[in-house]
Amino acid sequence: MRSNLALPGIPLAIASAILFGASTPFAKLLLGAGASPWLLAGILYLGSGIGLGLVRLTRALLGVRTAEARLSRADLPWLALVALSGGIVGPVLLMIGLSTTPASAASLLLNLEGLATMAIAWIVFHENVDRRLLLGAVAILLGGVLLSWTGGAGAVGLGALAIAGACLAWGIDNNLTRRLSASDPVQIAMIKGLFAGLTNLVLALFAGAHLPALAVVAGGAVLGFFGYGLSLVLFVLGLRYLGAARTGAYFSLAPFIGAALAIIVLGEAVTVRLLVAGVLMAFGLYLHLTESHIHEHVHDEHDHEHRHVHDAHHQHAHDPDDPPGEPHTHRHHHAPLSHKHPHYPDIHHRHGHAQRPRSTNKKNLPLPLLRGI
Repeated sequence: MRSNLALPGIPLAIASAILFGASTPFAKLLLGAGASPWLLAGILYLGSGIGLGLVRLTRALLGVRTAEARLSRADLPWLALVALSGGIVGPVLLMIGLSTTPASAASLLLNLEGLATMAIAWIVFHENVDRRLLLGAVAILLGGVLLSWTGGAGAVGLGALAIAGACLAWGIDNNLTRRLSASDPVQIAMIKGLFAGLTNLVLALFAGAHLPALAVVAGGAVLGFFGYGLSLVLFVLGLRYLGAARTGAYFSLAPFIGAALAIIVLGEAVTVRLLVAGVLMAFGLYLHLTESHIHEHVHDEHDHEHRHVHDAHHQHAHDPDDPPGEPHTHRHHHAPLSHKHPHYPDIHHRHGHAQRPRSTNKKNLPLPLLRGI
C-alpha cells in the first residue's frame, strides 16, 4: 500500500512533468519560427526567472507570507552548480537536439532524464533503489535506445545524443537541487532562471545569434515561465517528499505528454518504432509508480529549517520568537527516533539501509500523522 507521506509529492511531480512535457513541441515551433537553439534556451529561462520574480513581487505587495525558508549563504555554491548544469548546459543541448530531431521522438527521449536522475541518486548520493526501480530503468533505457537508433553507418543520431546530454545535465541538476529542496522553491527557480537565462542570452548574441520577432520572444518567455519556471517550482516541492530518484521517475511522464502534443499539434507521424518505444517507457514508468518501501529506520539527531507542520516528525518546543500558526518555518531540532512506516527518501528519510536502529524511542506511527513536511 502506498504511504500517505508520499501523496503530496505525487501530484506535484506529475504536474511538473505535464508542464515541462507540454513545452517541448511548442519549443520546436519556436525554433521553426526563426529562433536559434542557444538564444531560445536563454529566452525560455529568462522568461522563467522574470515571471517568478513578478510572482514574488506580487506576493510581497499583497503581504502574502509563504512560510518558506529562504536560501542561506551556504546554499549559493550549490545553486550556482544547479544553474550551470540545468539552466545553461541542459537547455542548450535540448534546443540543439530539437533542431534535428522530430518533437515526438525528442519528447520520448527526455525519459532518459529520469534514468540519469535515478542513476546519480543511487550511485553518488546512495538513495535506496530496489530491483523494481532498476527493471523500470532498463525498460526506459531500451525505449530511449530504440528512438535514438537511426540505422546504417550513422547508428545514433547527433540530435539524439544532444538530447541525451541534456538529460544527463538535468539529472545532475535534479540531484543537486535535492540539497536545496527545503528552501523556498520560487526563490530557487527565480535565481536559476535569471542567471541561466541572462548567461545563455548574452553568449548566444555574442556568438552571432539575432533576436527573432517580438512575438517569438514573447511566446518563448511565456513558455519558459510555465514549462521551466512553474514546472521547476513543483519539481522542487516534489523532491521534499520523494527524493531525487523517485521524483525523477514520476517526472518521466513528461515525454509522453510532449509526444502526444507533437502528434496532435505538429501533425507528426505515428510510427511503429515510436509506439514500441512508448510501450517500453510506459512499462518502466508503471514499475516506478507502483513501488512500496517500508522498514524500521533511524532518524539521527540534527537541526535544520524548512516549511513544516507539527506532525509525527516535528514534535519540538518553540521559542517566543518562532512564528505562530501552521505551516511555518523556523530552525528546529530533531531528537533521535527509530520507527517503522512506509516512506521515501524525502528530506527526513535520507538514511542508509544497512544500519540497525539505535534509538530506544520506538514507535509505529499512524499514517494520518505523517502529513506535509
